[in-house]
Amino acid sequence: MTELQMGLIGLGATAVVGVFAYNKWQEYRQRKLAEALLKPQHEDVLLGEGPKAAPVVRNEPEFHAASPVVAAERREPVLADAAPEDEGAARDLPPSLADADTEVQMASPAAAAPVPEPEIEIPDLPAGLVPGTLLDPRLEFIAAMELVDAVPGAQIVHAQHATLQHLGKPVHWVAFNERTREWERIAPDSEVPVRRLRVGLQLVDRTGPVSDADLATFTEAMHDLADQLLAVADMPASRLGDQAAEIDRFCAAVDLEIGVNLVSRAAPFSGTKIRALAEAAGMVLGDDGAFTRYDDDGRTQFTLQNFETTRFSGEAMRNLTTHGLTFVLDVPRVAHGERVFLQMVDLARRFAETLQGTLVDDNRQPLNDMQLDHIRREFIGKPQATMASYGIPAGSAQALRLFS
Repeated sequence: MTELQMGLIGLGATAVVGVFAYNKWQEYRQRKLAEALLKPQHEDVLLGEGPKAAPVVRNEPEFHAASPVVAAERREPVLADAAPEDEGAARDLPPSLADADTEVQMASPAAAAPVPEPEIEIPDLPAGLVPGTLLDPRLEFIAAMELVDAVPGAQIVHAQHATLQHLGKPVHWVAFNERTREWERIAPDSEVPVRRLRVGLQLVDRTGPVSDADLATFTEAMHDLADQLLAVADMPASRLGDQAAEIDRFCAAVDLEIGVNLVSRAAPFSGTKIRALAEAAGMVLGDDGAFTRYDDDGRTQFTLQNFETTRFSGEAMRNLTTHGLTFVLDVPRVAHGERVFLQMVDLARRFAETLQGTLVDDNRQPLNDMQLDHIRREFIGKPQATMASYGIPAGSAQALRLFS
């Protein structure tokens, strides 16, 4: 190998190292800039106190992509004009990004109509009530079993796995731990001996109510399981199909997702800047292609997604550019939604200031405090109040199961 070749190899290696070091320096500089821009100059009342919440949407519609949902009849209209006197009108797709504006959009199955409170007959559970955070007779069809001889939890869960895995709704396994004297979920690999068993088939989720076929399959599987365990399956005799339909109607009326879109005024947003701003605000990039803001208990508050079709990823952020971002709050899955919404809007405004974006309403007019207050009260406060009056507060364990 000649000296010229050795010199060229050394020069190439030096260039690679230099480019890598420059990229690292650029990321460091952007992060420091973001932290300086987002650091509040005074105590932030909204972000500094009060309990925080957890978040989703019925049939999981996407505002910016208008993806189809499982139950075709559930279409989520969106807010057209958030003026106090206007309760919201349906809108199709987000407008083109070419105008480089920002808009607020939201999905609402029953935006302004009063939400009926279903009258559901709650079946009586056998002795040994399980906490509603684990199983709720309004939400699950529960089979209770008392075993003569203790059986390891894993053996019980896998006994009817081949049959139950084809059900369209989740099955929850709960047992009484004799050592801790508490009810708890059975882990698939649990060796804890079980004598008192409760198995619940979820009646409703975001895809709709349970089918009669699944109810029949679950019932037969529980009788077979009882025979295997030398136990008796005690199941409530109630009109489960009607119960599931009532719960589903209730859920459709309060299942909302609020999206605040931030779109550039001129140049597209840099992925490096987006990541620096998001991480400085405490958001974490997940495998789902979105940044997520969590509360102190690890519950989701809101997410930051790409307004365009490309998902965020760690590798792509360096070279990614986009004309828009979307902040999303899942109303039934987030406790104290009004407070969290204000936190989300405050963060969106900080992003807009740093990235040179604009927040506007659907008429391409600047989004004002009156419109935001209308959204907060009508599309977050009222649905969550309805959920609380029904006994399933937003962000509760029951709500997270129901709106999954």
